[in-house]
Amino acid sequence: MICALCPPLQINHLRNTLIKHRSLEAEVLQVHAPPFVSKESDPDGPGHAPAFSRVQRRRSFLKKKRERPAVSSNSGTKTNDSTISRADDLTVPKDIDLIALPQLCFPDGLTVAPESQEDSYHFLVFTDVFGNQTHGVVVQYYKSLQVRFLLLPGLYFQHTLGVFTLNECNVVALLYTVLCKNGRRFKSSLNIKEFSAKLALVPIPPPGQLQVVFSLKPLQIVLPPREDMDRPAVDLDLHLPFLCFRPEQILQVICSILTEQRVVFLCTDWARLTLVAECFMFFIHPLCWQHPFVPILSRQMLDFLMAPTAYLMGCHTHHFEEVADLVLIDIDSGTVTSSCDAELPDMPLIATECFKGRVEGLQLNYDLEVCWRGSSTDMSELRAHRRQWQCKLNSQILSITLELIVNIFRDVHDHLNYEHRVFNSEEFLKSQETADQAFYKKVLETHIFHSFLRERLSRKMDAFARMEINTRSEAYRLRTMSDSSRKPVMQDITRKYMGPENRLNKRLGMSLPNLAEDHSLTRPLRQLSLMKSPLIDKGATLSPGFKLPSKSVKTFKLPEFPPPLAFHYVQKYYCDLINLLSEFIATVNPQDSSLLARYYYLRGLVSYVAGKRLEALGDFQNLYRTDMDIFPTELMRAVVDSLQESERSVVDRRPDLKRLISRVKKSSEQARLKDSGSVKKFELPRTHMLQEDFVRRVQESGIVKDQGTISRLFDALTVGQQKQVDPEVFRDFYTIWKETEAEAQDVDLPASVLERLDSDERVFKISSSVKTSHGVGKIAMTDRRLFLLTEGRPGYVEVARFRDLEEVKISSAPFLLLRIPSLKIKTSRRRETFEANLKFECDLWHLMIKEMWAGRKMADEHKDPQYVQQALTNALLMDAVVGCLQSQKAIFAASKLAYFDRMKREGPMMVPKTTSETLKHKINPCLNLPTPQAVDILLYTPGELGAAGSDGSDPKLWCALSGGKVVVFDAASWSMQQNSIQVGTSRLNCMLGVDQQQLWIGSEDSVIYIINPHSMACNKQLTEHRAEVTGLALEDSPLAAYSCSVEGTVIMWEVATLQVRRHFRLSCDGLQSLQIFGGRLWCCKYFFRSFCFKFELNKSDQKYTEESKRADNDDGTREQLWTGCSNAGELCVWHLSDPKRPFQRIQLPDCASVVCMIKVKNQIWVGCHGYSGGKAHGKIYVVDTEHHKVEKELVAHSDSVQTLSSAEDRYVLSGAAGQDGKIAIWKVE
Repeated sequence: MICALCPPLQINHLRNTLIKHRSLEAEVLQVHAPPFVSKESDPDGPGHAPAFSRVQRRRSFLKKKRERPAVSSNSGTKTNDSTISRADDLTVPKDIDLIALPQLCFPDGLTVAPESQEDSYHFLVFTDVFGNQTHGVVVQYYKSLQVRFLLLPGLYFQHTLGVFTLNECNVVALLYTVLCKNGRRFKSSLNIKEFSAKLALVPIPPPGQLQVVFSLKPLQIVLPPREDMDRPAVDLDLHLPFLCFRPEQILQVICSILTEQRVVFLCTDWARLTLVAECFMFFIHPLCWQHPFVPILSRQMLDFLMAPTAYLMGCHTHHFEEVADLVLIDIDSGTVTSSCDAELPDMPLIATECFKGRVEGLQLNYDLEVCWRGSSTDMSELRAHRRQWQCKLNSQILSITLELIVNIFRDVHDHLNYEHRVFNSEEFLKSQETADQAFYKKVLETHIFHSFLRERLSRKMDAFARMEINTRSEAYRLRTMSDSSRKPVMQDITRKYMGPENRLNKRLGMSLPNLAEDHSLTRPLRQLSLMKSPLIDKGATLSPGFKLPSKSVKTFKLPEFPPPLAFHYVQKYYCDLINLLSEFIATVNPQDSSLLARYYYLRGLVSYVAGKRLEALGDFQNLYRTDMDIFPTELMRAVVDSLQESERSVVDRRPDLKRLISRVKKSSEQARLKDSGSVKKFELPRTHMLQEDFVRRVQESGIVKDQGTISRLFDALTVGQQKQVDPEVFRDFYTIWKETEAEAQDVDLPASVLERLDSDERVFKISSSVKTSHGVGKIAMTDRRLFLLTEGRPGYVEVARFRDLEEVKISSAPFLLLRIPSLKIKTSRRRETFEANLKFECDLWHLMIKEMWAGRKMADEHKDPQYVQQALTNALLMDAVVGCLQSQKAIFAASKLAYFDRMKREGPMMVPKTTSETLKHKINPCLNLPTPQAVDILLYTPGELGAAGSDGSDPKLWCALSGGKVVVFDAASWSMQQNSIQVGTSRLNCMLGVDQQQLWIGSEDSVIYIINPHSMACNKQLTEHRAEVTGLALEDSPLAAYSCSVEGTVIMWEVATLQVRRHFRLSCDGLQSLQIFGGRLWCCKYFFRSFCFKFELNKSDQKYTEESKRADNDDGTREQLWTGCSNAGELCVWHLSDPKRPFQRIQLPDCASVVCMIKVKNQIWVGCHGYSGGKAHGKIYVVDTEHHKVEKELVAHSDSVQTLSSAEDRYVLSGAAGQDGKIAIWKVE
């Protein structure tokens, strides 16, 4: 765009009057908007897109009649405005306001100077109501005044040239570079139009590792991509604010943005206003500013500062006295001032100290960075080195600022209820430090935080989520294995004088209960770990910021632009670009799927704008299979909408394209519904609640999630009345629960007592002062023991550990003429009985201690620490129920919650000796879910899978739950690494680790999902199957993967390219699994009994010896195949040389169905389903492959065993169906 002043026609006294004139007006003379190149009659119709420009609605802009001179026609008559030429009817994008544009181009007003001045540049940002931004660069220059053919020396008028991009904002840096280097060259209508047309021919690279380079002679322009999909493109020098402000002032600016103040930037340099303001938009990522954003206000626009809403604007420093009651940020002086009405709270101390420490390590001076380097005369080399330095520095700054945001909002997810989309803001505030609460109170009411909550509740796996997960301490990860209330551990209580480094994880001390009652909590877990060496603690957030593995950036150079920008030349340019991309695709290493996906993206984009829509669909189909993270859903929709009738008929004949279009539409609709969900704040009920409503309210409150426990709580609160809970009762119950929790958090124990407790132990309940057999004091309960806090001289007397209890009963002690209830506790370690006169608390403590005793006994028998946590929750719920009911029925009502004590009384809790000796541990993958889910698949992957380097990484356990959820455990500590990775919504049937960089998962919805172990995200899909995928197998040499679906289709995949190498169809239905051994592919069918189909692999280039056959056999013995029956407890052993009938049948006692089998060393482990006493149960049978006998019969789960997995032949992992929903870890002998 070119803006200029039409000078008056009078020349007398022009020099003296114009220089002093202050009311000069500017107007827009010319507008050049895309499409810059078009065809008069386009046979492709409206679907053809001639340039890489965002599709925009346009409005007409006509120059004012009074300012347009009359034009004489050939007949000598003057035409009026109705006969203007088509060239004057300007169409411009709707995002650009041409009325306000002259004021923004001349923010200080249009001036006339007696001499020419140096060119200057500044930047503009336009934001529409939807938050879409348009960026631009404006260059101001001076030209001598010329009236008709008369040149007036000594008079120079300001002119501006503005270039605005409707695409990615990283084009702004490109525009700035080009204009600065060639500003003089573009100061004409023809040149700027040609420049804009060439820019419209440049495809913007997708996020990742591919940058685009093109030539605008004499410049070589590099267009960098975003680092990933979640981060915006960085085209600024992000260290500029650090040169203008101290870290304290930068934190103040961020605070004003996060609390949505009315913020005004002040500066004498117009260019610096936009640059610095945009930098702060990057600093708050992934939060996004959602209010007016106008970095530059002209003097005529200062009324905008009177707006009552939050905003971020900028103006010249000489307007400082004209603004008030705002947050004023002076870039020149580096100061931040705020009025009383806009007082800024202090940001959280821990996060700010961490930020300051990180900033001190930044090298912000480029000259100091390169002072050791030799001088170079190659300007291109110098620019490239400066660009590399800036990219590295930008990456460091983004990591530091992201870490700041993570440290500020790390605790948010602890107070989210994902099922009901509820955020408990009240409890979140209480959990923060007192000094930080003023900041959080303001932030919690902002729109920016509300949007952030929506993303968290949608479980968005963005940069924030990845850093939050990867910077958790080990204790914090272990906390996910327990479900007790949030209480501080002794380790936190003793930390009276915490420095910022130690205080970062003040509530991260919840950890697995120690089954061995050892003072070192993690030692038994480490011994159980699959790592050969001790696990190194990951540390707190103050360790170096989390960084993803660095990838080398590849460069793609565009062909030369066509000299004449005519339509057919542009089409030839597109063809050359497509051919060049095809050459690169053919030469890319197939294993480099990430780079290949970027080329597919670019070729599909170019094919679309060239009118080759079917070719574009083909590239997007390959992209969908290769990397879904960069799949352009909106562009795909635009391609489909622009298809002509002939093209639609071709698509209808191609099932693969039809499936792609259907899946994209379905996924985009699901994403839209998922993102549109609102966020609710937790509120206490106001009406009576039936059981369903009561369950929802309790889950929203965060007290407990398990529906079974909530149902028992409902029964307790409705004893002796209608089955509905009064809102006042619920309010009292909730209040007492929170008060008890707060009292436990505020417990102050003397140092002599703290020394006697384990470092990870927590106090949950303290009685009133009572008389005991060991003096007067208060009884305290942790999750492991009871102890007495003696009064007078504070001391510690251990009453009992729960596992050592032998008897707990209520008796009465005489006192004058009364008998006072007392509680007697007998343990195996002491001969004398402990007695306490608990008076009115006696019945409650009796119930709580017996429940904890029963829970500890269950945990020890079943090697399941969650039983202790469930018993502890039950005990605390009893306390709250008794406190809120305050009636004679209170104890009876609380007894409804004594779940484990009732189980102990009703039946034996003993586990068979063989099971107890073999079972090492149990973990619960459904801990964060309201109900148990079936564990459909388990897969152990060694440390090499997903490792970035040769040093490897921790081994992982991948667990597939119902509904397409995948949970990941660190197999070194059995702590949950990932809450949930969602892969579709259907049942998952099989898993396979492929090529150390991929995890394949076959689903009931006929899709094979591929998870990237680095990002823990599913970014690839294989959609060639037409029915439920039931089996996966891997062939090592040559590397290939096999998959089968239930209707009998078997597909052989090339792992590197994810292309189908071969496929065939077996004449059977109910195909369940497949295995490769002995040079053959064996397929198993689900029927009355399990049958095996043998398929000879055609391998002319390989020969298998007898030794390799033996090694590949499923059971490790010579020429044997083992199968299990799906409707009977029977195993069949076959000779490979004679697969017509089994030569051995093995009966499994008390087994109704064989569900799964694996080979471990010289044993076959068989997971089964059976019934006992009318209830389902799961057993594991360990069969000796040499003698064909059952060696062990293990009572594994309370529901059928669904899946088995081997961990390096040292452990076997079993997963149970939905009634149990747990994972058992067994020792292999």
